[in-house]
Amino acid sequence: MRGDLARLRLVTLTGPGGSGKTRLAEHAAAADPEPGWLVELARLDNPAAVPGAVLSALGLREGTLVAREKAPADDPAAQLAEHCANRRLLLVLDNCEHVIDAAAELAEHLLTHCPGVRILATSREPLGVPGETVRPLGPLPPDPAHRLFADRATAVRPGFAPADDPAAVAEICARLDGLPLAIELAAARLNLLTPRQIADRLDDRFRLLTGGARTVLPRQQTLRAVVDWSWDLLDDRERTVLRRLSVFAGGCDLPAAEAVCADPGTPADGPRTLAAPDTLDVLGSLVDKSLVVAAPDPDPGTGMRYRLLETIREYAAERAAAHPADRAAAAHRHAAHFLALAEEAEPLLRGAGQLPWIRRVETELDNLRAALLHTTRTASVETGQRLALALGWFWWLRNYRSEGAEWTARIWETHPVEPPEGTPEYWRSMSLRMLHVFLVADGNAPESLRTPENIAVGERIRRVFRAGGPESSRFPGVLWPMTSLLTGNAPGSRDFRDGLDESVENCRRHGRDWELGVSLMLRTHIGIDTTGGLSSVDADLAELHEIADRVGDRWTRSQVASAAGEVALSRGRYDWARSEYEECLRLAREVGAHMETPFVIARIAEAAFCSGDFAGAEQLLAEAAREADRHGGTPEISAYGGMLTALLALVQGDLARARTEWELARAAAAKMAGPPQLAAGLANIDAVLTAREQGPRAGLAKLAPALATAVAARCAERVLASLADNAAALLAATGRTAEAVRVLAAATAWRAGHPRSVAEQAAIGGLPDETRAVLGADRYAAEAAAGAELSPPEVATLVTEATRAAPVTGS
Repeated sequence: MRGDLARLRLVTLTGPGGSGKTRLAEHAAAADPEPGWLVELARLDNPAAVPGAVLSALGLREGTLVAREKAPADDPAAQLAEHCANRRLLLVLDNCEHVIDAAAELAEHLLTHCPGVRILATSREPLGVPGETVRPLGPLPPDPAHRLFADRATAVRPGFAPADDPAAVAEICARLDGLPLAIELAAARLNLLTPRQIADRLDDRFRLLTGGARTVLPRQQTLRAVVDWSWDLLDDRERTVLRRLSVFAGGCDLPAAEAVCADPGTPADGPRTLAAPDTLDVLGSLVDKSLVVAAPDPDPGTGMRYRLLETIREYAAERAAAHPADRAAAAHRHAAHFLALAEEAEPLLRGAGQLPWIRRVETELDNLRAALLHTTRTASVETGQRLALALGWFWWLRNYRSEGAEWTARIWETHPVEPPEGTPEYWRSMSLRMLHVFLVADGNAPESLRTPENIAVGERIRRVFRAGGPESSRFPGVLWPMTSLLTGNAPGSRDFRDGLDESVENCRRHGRDWELGVSLMLRTHIGIDTTGGLSSVDADLAELHEIADRVGDRWTRSQVASAAGEVALSRGRYDWARSEYEECLRLAREVGAHMETPFVIARIAEAAFCSGDFAGAEQLLAEAAREADRHGGTPEISAYGGMLTALLALVQGDLARARTEWELARAAAAKMAGPPQLAAGLANIDAVLTAREQGPRAGLAKLAPALATAVAARCAERVLASLADNAAALLAATGRTAEAVRVLAAATAWRAGHPRSVAEQAAIGGLPDETRAVLGADRYAAEAAAGAELSPPEVATLVTEATRAAPVTGS
């Protein structure tokens, strides 16, 4: 400021009411080397009195001027120019907004005729004089705002310490937009309330923030008076636009402002009083008056963004409430505009150009929420359904899943009656239910989902979409096989796999690449995780690579890389698996799928662990935990990452830590709809730990039912083989040597030539040599040959029966 005053002749400080303009102007004038004169214009109610107010501030009476100067006594502006023509001084014209034209005219006159005069003005809007330099005063940043609150608070309550409740102080300053006067009024309330009580009552800020100093102007004694002052200076069109802008949440761009603020209608309806071009002009006027904040959108190429400070928004909403019909119409136009935006964005969120669209939806998220709220309050069923369906994939991708599930439930509750079959309303209704299942399934234990009502809903959805057709090939209908989470139909069951095959074929007939990719992805993941499925995934995986290249969607590409990593891991190609998972991680981060990234990091850790890089695996698991904490954490990553951490501690011999991590992982797994292989992995660790803690028979007593459960759930051979390896080791330790050989041979056969991990190889260690020494070479070979022919159910039965039998060495 000091540099501006030294080299510029007219500087205008602009900002909203209570922004501290007067205080800053006084401070700047006091630091200026030349004489400064404060001219307070706020008390004037006649613009013609402005020159006279300046004369009075300079201490010049008209009689003296008539005697000494040549200017006529009835022209105070001329008298001022005459007096100041050969003088150097600084005039501070404070609070010009309500006499803006007169202040501007006088400023231009003085600057033209008095080369030694410089002017510092404060106003809601610029004076509009040639040569003017405008310095907008925005809200105080957090640190200065907190210091101002603390300074005023100690004057009201000596000994006040902001550190006693810093969160409340920060909330007060933020919610009051950093406006100095509002912060001062809030601090004044400390004579009655604590900071937390003040923060909790800011929803009624205009009633709360009263009682400013009696020595200040009446319009500065309450927050409402401050804003009333600005409101009274607006014309009807400006007030109309400001009221209508209050329906926005989180600001808006120019097309949205024009769509909502312009009067509806067509020429046939009669002339509009506020057309779209007029909205731009009025919006510009409100920006000039510091009632609307304009700033470039952070997303390049999207233009300016406009918002109301929260205090102004609440005030404008109060004014809008006095015009209910206009308020309702503006809210309706707002919902329609953002429905159109969401439906335009929906398919583009899944293509090569998705990133700017993801950012755009993220930017408008508060407005989209406001539109959804409007539809539920007004029972606008179609708009609400369409809006939720357009946002469904965004909710899932960007981890607004719980929020999305709440919205779908609320929208359904506004109109629970199912429309006639086959109508557009019917398909919207069924799609909304499918979307709700998709969103609510994440992070919930399956038992909590399987209520009688949910089971009936799941069966209804499955029956409707399984019939096929275009609706079953679109998102979210394409996800109908997932209703098994509600019905209890296991992912490895024949019916579930048949459903996936039907979904793939229906998408080939009616769907697009992205939806076909989703159905193939589901089938691929189930194939990888299911007994006998690994050999069938190669063709689907090859097609998925082609689809991912055509679609360009980073999420699809990341999921294809993840599936390829799973295949590599299952086949013992750990370096390849790690490379695929790292590509998956890169793409997931690029698209902002933040809740998937910790899980992918944990998969990279698993690849490192399998290859024997235990130190690297530990570092990666710590990174996965930090990443999960940054984004709120999920039971899935806690369970899976905890399982790997427990396994790592187990192979390193730290049994106490292994047990602690296992307990945490088991607790997390109980909160989610975890896959059967996760349960099998946790049971496997528990059995080995129990064997180390209590002996091999105790461990075997846990491992036998775990193997039987995994076999019944049709877990992948890799999972079954790991359980069988440990069963063989424990059988040998309990004296069931022949059974141990058969079980170990079966586990090796199930691996189909794919190598064991370093840890798995260490777990069986010298078992083949030890059992061969007990049985002899011929008996060993016969038992191994017999074991290699055993199926998983046969091995599960063998282990169960051997566990019940007494130990007999060399049986």
